[in-house]
Amino acid sequence: MRTVLRNGSGKRLQRHFSQATLPPLKITTLPNKIRVATESTPGHFASVGLYIDAGSRYEDPSTSGASHFLDRMAFKSTRTRSSEDMARVMDRLGGQIMASSARETIMYQSSHFDRATPLALSLISETVLQPTFAVEELHLQKDAAQYEIREINNKPEMILPEVLHEVAYGLRGLGNPLICPGDRIDTITPDLLRQCITNWYTPERMVIAGAGMQHEQLVELADKYFSSLKPTTSPSPSTPRLSTGSVAPPHLLPSSQPSVYKSLTRAASYLYPNSYTDVVNPVNPGSLYVGGVRHIPSVTQEFDHLYLAFEGVGIHDDDIYALATMQVLLGGGGSFSAGGPGKGMYSRLYTHILNHFPQVDHCASFHHIYSDSSLFGLFASFVPDIPMQKGNTPAQILPHLVHQLSLLIYQSVPAVELERAKNQLKSSLMMALESRAVEVEDLGRQARFLILVHDRKIPITDMTAAIDKVTPETIRRVATRLFGPQSGNKASIVTMGRGDLGDWQATLRKYGVAGV
Repeated sequence: MRTVLRNGSGKRLQRHFSQATLPPLKITTLPNKIRVATESTPGHFASVGLYIDAGSRYEDPSTSGASHFLDRMAFKSTRTRSSEDMARVMDRLGGQIMASSARETIMYQSSHFDRATPLALSLISETVLQPTFAVEELHLQKDAAQYEIREINNKPEMILPEVLHEVAYGLRGLGNPLICPGDRIDTITPDLLRQCITNWYTPERMVIAGAGMQHEQLVELADKYFSSLKPTTSPSPSTPRLSTGSVAPPHLLPSSQPSVYKSLTRAASYLYPNSYTDVVNPVNPGSLYVGGVRHIPSVTQEFDHLYLAFEGVGIHDDDIYALATMQVLLGGGGSFSAGGPGKGMYSRLYTHILNHFPQVDHCASFHHIYSDSSLFGLFASFVPDIPMQKGNTPAQILPHLVHQLSLLIYQSVPAVELERAKNQLKSSLMMALESRAVEVEDLGRQARFLILVHDRKIPITDMTAAIDKVTPETIRRVATRLFGPQSGNKASIVTMGRGDLGDWQATLRKYGVAGV
């Protein structure tokens, strides 16, 4: 933000807000190695959260599904409260308290009036340190999980990203399912959940973050409620490696954009020279990305579905901002998206595909970001090629998606188009951080990794400055790094429906895209 003033002579003066005017960040490491981080942003509402390096990524065959049930069993009965008492006290908070498990993080977070911070942290500590995992409560959650699994399996937009992760990472690490597999539900026991808490919930893997409160208050409360935890002698061998590159918050962009763009030139072989010989290093050496192809037959869905992805850079890589800009540039959405200025109507998938092919119901870019890897790609839902319908097969839709990626490698992005994408990315980032809950989650996630390396949180000004540095040359370099023909990267492709994918390797070769 910039304020324009005038001095006595009428000349314009410009006031620039410096880093010193940003909310002060404070970090304290407790004796048992738990990190406590706060930002003293003004307001009557506060947020506090506990963030743990845990989640489905850390599971093995014997613990598969445990993260899902640790999430579902949060804020149930503890050694000091019944489930009814817990529910009654949570209602008294006057805000929201919740738990969530992801691939790399399990978090417990509360947003409430500032005076309720002690109560909120006490509830979080109870559910983490003193759960009873009562058999009857676990049984109810198993019934709920069975229903949840059935619902998700009937919704391609929810189940296919999970399948894509399995294909991309080979059913281990980031390829482990977020939702407990159906055949694992009966194996989840109170003892298994206690074992996972003992192994995963260690203080050196924890961050307590707060916004809208005094730092000293949160440190005192954290010490009161979590000092009983003892640090382990060595970190988990499965903990992802850290690097010293710049970072962006995981919510830099949602996994898929709500709006999309359409138009497509079919022949692209002329776009790239045959003599292109640059050799690009592997995206993430040593990562567990494997790639592959999977088809899920289905004749009950209204549309067929196609996902195409490549491994992208991890959150600590300097190219993360360029990749996020590429996602906005490609954009996407549904054929009935409420498009308009600022809502993606000028994105490439909207103008190049959705506006030209009425049989495509939905087409969008996505970017799932993790500490040491990511999945970047496109998906489309389209009318199937069946009698009485003017539809398509996956083999007919795949060239359109591959072509959009090839354009990023072999054509320079026009400056006007790139600036529009960068501005949209910056505004999305800043609007997301306006939320107190998102702010404290961002602080907790950054404190887990970044502060160990840089001894500070990356301010929004640094993030927007990194986005500003993205040029057309940057886009071509990063696109070539990820899916250029010499990148060595492999494609991950998932289809659901009736149609045939055909010779997908030939399609990738035709457009000069890696993945064979």
